[in-house]
Amino acid sequence: MGLALLFPGQGAQHPGMLPWLWTQPEAAPLLDRLEALLDAGWRERLRDPAWASANAVAQPLLTGIGLAAWRVLAARLPTPVVVAGYSVGELAAFAVAGAIGEDLALPLAVERAALMDQAVAGQDTGLMSVQGQGALSLASAAVVRAAPGLSIAIRIDESRVIVGGPIPLLDEHAARWREEGLRCARLPVAVASHTPLMASAATGFAHRLADLGLNAPRVSVVCDFNAAATRNPGALAAALAGQIASTIRWDEVMDSVAERGVSCVLEVGPGAALAGMWRERHPRIPVRSIDEFQGPEGVSAWVRGQMA
Repeated sequence: MGLALLFPGQGAQHPGMLPWLWTQPEAAPLLDRLEALLDAGWRERLRDPAWASANAVAQPLLTGIGLAAWRVLAARLPTPVVVAGYSVGELAAFAVAGAIGEDLALPLAVERAALMDQAVAGQDTGLMSVQGQGALSLASAAVVRAAPGLSIAIRIDESRVIVGGPIPLLDEHAARWREEGLRCARLPVAVASHTPLMASAATGFAHRLADLGLNAPRVSVVCDFNAAATRNPGALAAALAGQIASTIRWDEVMDSVAERGVSCVLEVGPGAALAGMWRERHPRIPVRSIDEFQGPEGVSAWVRGQMA
């Protein structure tokens, strides 16, 4: 029994996120680093969807906010027994677990974003959510697998997948899928993350991690790449790089976290998308996002109440 942490990925950021974070002295060093990286008015600039969804903005932003929030919460909460991150959220998860130094997480997020942009430079690529309902609830993954030129980037469950590829192909197939009764929506991500189009980025990031060398983490990390829980530095490095160009099986990641026998789950970062996914898949294990609370005291009271 214990606490599990989930760290969100791109798309979770919004101008009104975590207003209490800016009043906490423990968060100030990381927030100052974000301001130096993105500029002093970055919170207001999040109202511009194009700016907010750029990899060079979103990836370090999500990493920095997750780490700043955990700095505030760490002294108030039990040590987690397992952590996981959704896409770029893995950087914050790895840092919280101790696999990479906190001071390296932001630079790695910047490098990761640049490598991903370079991998599809000059190409118009992106991501789209595809979801089925009722009789079509098992169809989403199947129809995407049958679409030439597209790949499943993230599998949330058999009824809902994130598909990546060239924008013209996404739009072409989406028109047909909608006629078949599936729901399709473009996501605010500027590259086809977690697809073979990212192969060069995955290779480049693997080289960077090999030069860096990961530490043995203090707690288990469930990896997006294979949904395995591990503390092995070599396996963690391979998974952190590999997920950039491979399908994230988020349904299996959630199952692996649940199998650790956790008492409750906390989404550490802006938004509550991961909490919603968890609630649908594992309704008997309580979950909340820290963005739902007015301050760290409420977060602490909820977690301790679940573990009493």
